[in-house]
Amino acid sequence: MEETRGADRRTAASVGASGTKRGKRAVEPGAPPLRGMIRSFAVLEYLAASPSRVVDVTRALGLPWATVHRTIIQLEKAQFLRRDPETSRYEIGPRLWYVGSAYLANHRVLRAAMPYLSQLQDAEGIAVQITERIGFQAVPVYSAQRLSDDITKAHYGYHFPLHCGSKGQVLLAYEDPAFIESYLKRDLERLTSETITDPKILRAELARIREAGMALTVADVQPFTGSMAAPIRDASRKVVASLCFIFRKALARNDKRRDELEDILVHMAHSISIDLGWRPDQG
Repeated sequence: MEETRGADRRTAASVGASGTKRGKRAVEPGAPPLRGMIRSFAVLEYLAASPSRVVDVTRALGLPWATVHRTIIQLEKAQFLRRDPETSRYEIGPRLWYVGSAYLANHRVLRAAMPYLSQLQDAEGIAVQITERIGFQAVPVYSAQRLSDDITKAHYGYHFPLHCGSKGQVLLAYEDPAFIESYLKRDLERLTSETITDPKILRAELARIREAGMALTVADVQPFTGSMAAPIRDASRKVVASLCFIFRKALARNDKRRDELEDILVHMAHSISIDLGWRPDQG
């Protein structure tokens, strides 16, 4: 819930920020075997979340050491991965940044949102994010805050499971019912004592979010932060992203400031949606 990756970043990514703890198998039970390009994608995705040694990837993906080693070396030669000489861990390489930056440069939601996001560049006490669903994770494609605020883990590179935090809950709430039910059958990771991990409670919360048109959570991602999020829709009425404000927990107790931010959030999410072709009377 934009800085150089360091030891702290690795820890956050491997425990909670990625939803995949180091040493835990990253392949779903009963999933088909990983072969060819699918295997390479699985290796990249795992190392994006958890920079690791070859043996760690082998254990997590359930693949032979020689197969993983060969795949990683090929990806390293192509600069999709790079090896940290001090730790012998492999992590995402510069060519993936090249590919990813092209994705952001052509991102239709960001193009529509930037005029509105610029109005918040001096907003005090909040980090502003636009997030989209990638698999079972809520991934920021835009994240900004004032340097003086420095809300931790509210930066690029910190991804959280969909049930953790308002931005992911909004994305999950408006997903296809079959996807929601599939997600609720997963082992729901607990990041703090306030994280919802009971499927029945989470299902009810998702229904409440759909009724309210936004989500508000406190201390469920980090004990000292809270967040609010609203859906961004396109011309087809599909929720394609969420607009999220992240703040310190004390702000949630300030009713006046919280209400002000809720009004700004919902109005801005609607404005971005309208620029994407959505019309309020469409629902």
